[in-house]
Amino acid sequence: MQVNMTDRTWNHLLHLRNRISCSCGNTWTSGEKAALDLYSPLARRDQGPFALAQIGQSLDGRVATVTGDARDVSGPDGLAHLHRIRALVDGVIIGVRTALHDSSRLTVRLCEGKNPARIVIDPNGRLPDDAPLFASDGTRRIVIQSVDRPRPEGVTVIRLPLKKGVIDPHEITKALRPEGLSTLLVEGGGITIAKFLENGLLNRLHFGIAPLLIGDGPQSITLSNPSELLAHAIRPKMRAYSLGSDVMLDCTMQD
Repeated sequence: MQVNMTDRTWNHLLHLRNRISCSCGNTWTSGEKAALDLYSPLARRDQGPFALAQIGQSLDGRVATVTGDARDVSGPDGLAHLHRIRALVDGVIIGVRTALHDSSRLTVRLCEGKNPARIVIDPNGRLPDDAPLFASDGTRRIVIQSVDRPRPEGVTVIRLPLKKGVIDPHEITKALRPEGLSTLLVEGGGITIAKFLENGLLNRLHFGIAPLLIGDGPQSITLSNPSELLAHAIRPKMRAYSLGSDVMLDCTMQD
């Protein structure tokens, strides 16, 4: 399905996200319908907590080169897709490794919409206080950690215990709901996404496939308990969408 994100389609999605009635009309082109099918589950706020993970990768399943260069894995339409889903969620979650390596800003720049809350999982307090993620720009900033470490003024600290060396993703989602953050994007990295996936916390998983072959480098997802038989492999329902420069695979992990 070819996605056509028109101004009126995006306005409809923003109205849906903000629970505002929209006079955008009821007649949509096939491309606009594809856009609504892809994004509406994330924009809606009437079906309870919702979590989506997004991965941008090459044709051969790599997310970066062997030297760690990941800047241009996704094409321009794949990047626009990422910014759209940021604009539709309450908060974006990344692990501390991603925050340290990518200097992530997690802002909305390629479409209209507000920045989501920036959430970093940093069990041992490794992320420095001058990290871009902690920049004071009017956006909520949250760090989830296990240590008693002060953070810059305005940064919300949620302390959760370690279990077998990690913070339980179930406890993370529970702790974020009282903060008004129930629609979440787990953006990276692969280890963090895998933890949420293995704990059954993802409603959707988006694979953005860009037309390039890297040849080597880190893979998109590696599970801690991989299937030894294909009969036991995870087989989600999947729909494919053409974004233009990239193909998006929309995988339903749970309804």
